[in-house]
Amino acid sequence: MNKTLTAPAADAPAMHTASSRRTIVAVSLGNWLELYDFTVFSFFAVLIGKLYFPSHSEYGSLLMALATFGIGFVMRPLGSVVIGRIADRAGRKPALTLTIWLMAGGTALIGLAPTYDSIGLLAPLLIVAGRLLQGFAAGGEVGAATSFLMESGARNRRGFMVSWQMATQGGAVLAGALSGALLTYFLSHEALESWGWRLPFLLGLLVGPVGLYIRRHLDETHQAEPAEQPSLAALMRQHRRKLLLGCMLIMGGTANMYVVAHYLPSYLIKVLHQPPASALLAGCAAGLVLLLASPLAGMLADRLTRRKPLLLAVNALCVLLTLPCFMLLHAAPSLPAALMLALTLTALLALGSPAGFLLIMEAFPRGCRATGLAIIYACGVTLFGGFAQFIVTWLISVSGNPFAPAWYIMACSAASWLALLAFKEEAATD
Repeated sequence: MNKTLTAPAADAPAMHTASSRRTIVAVSLGNWLELYDFTVFSFFAVLIGKLYFPSHSEYGSLLMALATFGIGFVMRPLGSVVIGRIADRAGRKPALTLTIWLMAGGTALIGLAPTYDSIGLLAPLLIVAGRLLQGFAAGGEVGAATSFLMESGARNRRGFMVSWQMATQGGAVLAGALSGALLTYFLSHEALESWGWRLPFLLGLLVGPVGLYIRRHLDETHQAEPAEQPSLAALMRQHRRKLLLGCMLIMGGTANMYVVAHYLPSYLIKVLHQPPASALLAGCAAGLVLLLASPLAGMLADRLTRRKPLLLAVNALCVLLTLPCFMLLHAAPSLPAALMLALTLTALLALGSPAGFLLIMEAFPRGCRATGLAIIYACGVTLFGGFAQFIVTWLISVSGNPFAPAWYIMACSAASWLALLAFKEEAATD
């Protein structure tokens, strides 16, 4: 009798570990596909600007392409509210399935859109429509997916579980930059401009069948109770301070992510006149660091009794190290210098991300956790990440100062440091 009773208990840790692994693979793969679709645009911004936004000025086409990249973020706050509420009311799985369909539709619009020379003004309108649809999907993905990861893990492994959110962002950056580097290296400029640039977007359409298949087999982590569901107005009223400070808290990491991981290749090509293939390798390096270092940072977060000291140190280091890294790159433009910059700053981003996600999510009850995180992330990324590339390019074009990206990262990191001082750290009750 005792043997029968104790055997399941002995097997429980192994069963829970296996379940956690399945959850990580299923959520991360779908998340990776969606984020790849959303971010691969940035690695082809120079070419998309030429094909869809013709201009006579030196920076005109690139600025319009980067503005279109940023437009995708305008829909993220709306998507965060709509899909976040679905995740909190109907469950995480329905929300994650919806984001898959929406992302596939937006990616198809971009990958199949005729160029400006073929259909005129309708061409850039199709690109903008595709970005808006992608942005709506991405706005709800982060809150639902990260909440799912957190709630699927044991309390002492939540840092490791949520670390896969940033790891998959790194994987998406790596895949996007690597596809750009390989296509640039193996295809002629004419072939790349004619059809080659479309291949990464068409590959991204796998988000539909693959994502739907793997997410169909997930176990739901949240059964909504009506009493747990505050209205959106009540959420904004009860947690207003957390939402505001949360948006400021992610400023530094967001600026780091979108300037270094996404904009650095365009910066190397346009400002420092480096070869496109080698410039894209810097993006690959940034993505690889995020992919490999984030799970290690998640395990570190699980060992910490408090998250804030680590996050304060990370943001302080970003303020201190960013300008010297850009100065070294500008003094001796080369692939090794670009790799040094990318490795240093993305390592800091990876180090702080799991602890930052936990700090925010543990401040919200389960009934509004997905919506709260989705609003914070979508608004913060929209304001300080989506248009970061456009802002720093515009600053460079009007001021001639090549260090504008560094000053932008430093300012955002300083704001995050101040927000951390005011943010109340709480232990999750579930």
